[in-house]
Amino acid sequence: MHEFTLREKTKYLLSFPVIVAALGYFVDIYDLLLFGIVRVPSLERLRLDVDTVGTMIINYQMVGLLLGGILWGIIGDKKGRLSVLFGSILVYSLANIACGFLPHIDVADKALLYASLRFIAGIGLAGELGAGITLVSESLPKELRAIGTSIVAGFGLLGAVVAQLTVQLAGDWTIAYFIGGGLGLVLLLLRVGVLESGLYKDISKSEISKGNFLSFFTSRQRFVKYLKCIAIGLPTWFCVGILAMLANQFATAMGIGHIEPGKAIMWAYIGISAGDFASGWISHVLHSRKKAILYMTLFTLLGVILMLSGVATTENSYYFFCAWLGLGTGYWAMFVTVAAEQFGTNIRSTATTTVPNMVRGLVPVMIIIFDYFKLSQGVIIAAAIVGFGAFSLGIYSTLTIPETHNKDLDFTE
Repeated sequence: MHEFTLREKTKYLLSFPVIVAALGYFVDIYDLLLFGIVRVPSLERLRLDVDTVGTMIINYQMVGLLLGGILWGIIGDKKGRLSVLFGSILVYSLANIACGFLPHIDVADKALLYASLRFIAGIGLAGELGAGITLVSESLPKELRAIGTSIVAGFGLLGAVVAQLTVQLAGDWTIAYFIGGGLGLVLLLLRVGVLESGLYKDISKSEISKGNFLSFFTSRQRFVKYLKCIAIGLPTWFCVGILAMLANQFATAMGIGHIEPGKAIMWAYIGISAGDFASGWISHVLHSRKKAILYMTLFTLLGVILMLSGVATTENSYYFFCAWLGLGTGYWAMFVTVAAEQFGTNIRSTATTTVPNMVRGLVPVMIIIFDYFKLSQGVIIAAAIVGFGAFSLGIYSTLTIPETHNKDLDFTE
């Protein structure tokens, strides 16, 4: 294994592709979580039901992420990683700007319009992380890959914190949408100087099949690996999509007067950002992606058990546990890196872009199960049931998926 000097590490880890990917993911997370943060004030101003319409819009956005993940993943393998970085950010930036004009648009069904705009934003948001992680993974030496991707995700996830602070300081949720869209358009200018991945260039003119999404289903071994990659990420969005985004629903059951979903999301992402920075170093020190993910998942599970068992008795203690769960689910960068390392260059973008968005796209399924059980069992037991399923699948997949630490990525399927 090659030993890098401090100067060489700095050169690679602060290279232009890493910086631009980190900034891109920052804007992506800002816009991705923005509806969750402004859900209550925006729907109240539009005179729409906060819970029913709010859940519908979240589901629309998540389905957009699911479909967008497939679309941008295929484009990334067929047309190049940069085409995704440019196209996706343009789509979600314009959609977010349009959301800011919602109070001034006179339509009969404003709920459907809001949901449609979040669906379009979801399609755009789906491309950012996968393309960025793929580009960085293929640009850095294998010894520094985990640290590089953790820097991208760790910095990027601070976008959720800035989104919450922007809403608080601006005093108007529409301004937060305008700022998010504007940041995306500014970032487009920075991307002009980014170079395409060398590994992709090597196969771009070859006759080998590229971006074939169906290839994940034509080989049993490949299909099982793909499913395991998705399952590893399920605990992350159980914590964000249910325990943080729907935090206000847990207030009564826990005997807490008031919980703000926006603050719950902010504290969760403060933890996730710190966890993502740490996950790369943990993987680097342990020489194992699997061990890093497993230990962080178990740490998260402990936090969920304590949180739902009644230890969180005040608003601030609930936010504390959101930060705890965020710290544990900070293996998000590592989970996406593992997806990139499992598959060949000709379908790597498709895998890396679809896997995290499949996880996000399963949030509506988790919410449906949660809503079904909470009618008879209450929110605590309903969350415990969904959490049990998510963590069981995640831990099993982590234990059984192939290790990819220091794996060479110069191969095709």
